Amino acid sequence: MSRSLRLVPALAALLALTGTACDGGVRGTPGGSGVRDPYFPKAGNGGYDVGHYDLTLDYAPATRRLTGTAVITARATRDLSAFDLDLTGLRVDSVTVEGKDARWNRAGQELTVRPRDDLSKGETFRATVRYSGTPRTLTDPDGSEEGWLPTSDGALALGEPVGSMAWFPGNHHPSDKATYDISVTVPKGLQAVSNGELTEQSTKGGRTAYHWHTGQPMASYVATVAIGHYDIAHGTGPHGLPVVTAVDPAQARASGKVLAKIPEILDWEETNFGPYPFSSAGAIVDRPGDAGYALETQTRPVFPADQLDTSILVHELAHQWYGDSVTPKSWRDMWLNEGFATYAEWLYQEDHGGPTAQETFTRLYDGDREEIWAFPPAKQSDAAHISGSPVYERGAMVLQKIRQKVGDDTFYDIVQGWAADHRHSTVSTADFTAYVEKKAPDKDFGGIWKDWLYGDGKPDHP
Repeated sequence: MSRSLRLVPALAALLALTGTACDGGVRGTPGGSGVRDPYFPKAGNGGYDVGHYDLTLDYAPATRRLTGTAVITARATRDLSAFDLDLTGLRVDSVTVEGKDARWNRAGQELTVRPRDDLSKGETFRATVRYSGTPRTLTDPDGSEEGWLPTSDGALALGEPVGSMAWFPGNHHPSDKATYDISVTVPKGLQAVSNGELTEQSTKGGRTAYHWHTGQPMASYVATVAIGHYDIAHGTGPHGLPVVTAVDPAQARASGKVLAKIPEILDWEETNFGPYPFSSAGAIVDRPGDAGYALETQTRPVFPADQLDTSILVHELAHQWYGDSVTPKSWRDMWLNEGFATYAEWLYQEDHGGPTAQETFTRLYDGDREEIWAFPPAKQSDAAHISGSPVYERGAMVLQKIRQKVGDDTFYDIVQGWAADHRHSTVSTADFTAYVEKKAPDKDFGGIWKDWLYGDGKPDHP
């Protein structure tokens, strides 16, 4: 480049007055990477809230190549000169903000975007990222696999806790929920199943596109895409609720009897937890080995066929209230998901000829499973243990202690009110303890919080 040195001072003065081409004259600052989650500090990003994701995906199972376009509609929460998106692997082909080419760079899981014009606090903006490549399967700190899992006839996308960044760029932390449109194009003869409702399906040139819409807010970790051969069944649940199940054909006979219980289980859960929070329900059942665990993907939980039984179905459907609708603000608050869903299993057993919740509590307290007492449910030891046994069983025991303290009438006021008052929002453990104390102001919960929720080791008395 050649430029007269005599022009530099004038140019500097002009830029000082007008701003550079990248800041548009608004003195914003970078949004920042990570939201300081105690276990996944790089997850999520600062400076904006996402309102909607519009994802257009094309997947070729034979080559495992994914081509995607993500249109992200968000609102700036402060003046921004740049913002980050979480994306691991995959190649970024282009980025635009409000239709204008934006500069960007990659560093680990951070995709940093610098719009041509700075964004003002309160401004709604649209960022479009085009990307492609072979999406990764990630290994969690606990050794389980998430992200994009190739299967024998397609793929399965699972996101807890941070796997969604393997297949689309976004603000991948549960504290930022959004609505979704997910369009997936696959070879003709395969199905693509996702969250919410199927709004359109079309075939052209030997490929079929499926468009799924999720109209209620969803955390990215419970977004899913399942690609492969599936038997799709349509039914109805309580109040005419659409129920859509997608089952690998080889697993249809074994899983059919359990999946037929979905309407009855949803009706029972509405009685206990209040109105179902979403506009559809269902399940995805894949082959054993495609995923090593079930996951409460919103409206359509995923199950390996060899793990599907009534208890796990009750558990994952209960998550639609506790976890999916009422979502944790951080991964430290996981017991608000798993403790509630585990307690739902206890209540279902109590109401269907099994042990009472108190009998289950006593069996666990008197048993020899030392792992239950390894750490407090509201303060996991590290990222590898956010889904550890204390989060599930001891988390459920906290709820039984509350029930013992307040009695059934107030207890059900608490669990139903918690789901209703925080519908489609994010919550912390402190929010929950304050809610319980407000609902039962004449009771002292200090011992429960100290010994059962936050205390180390096994409490002295059940």
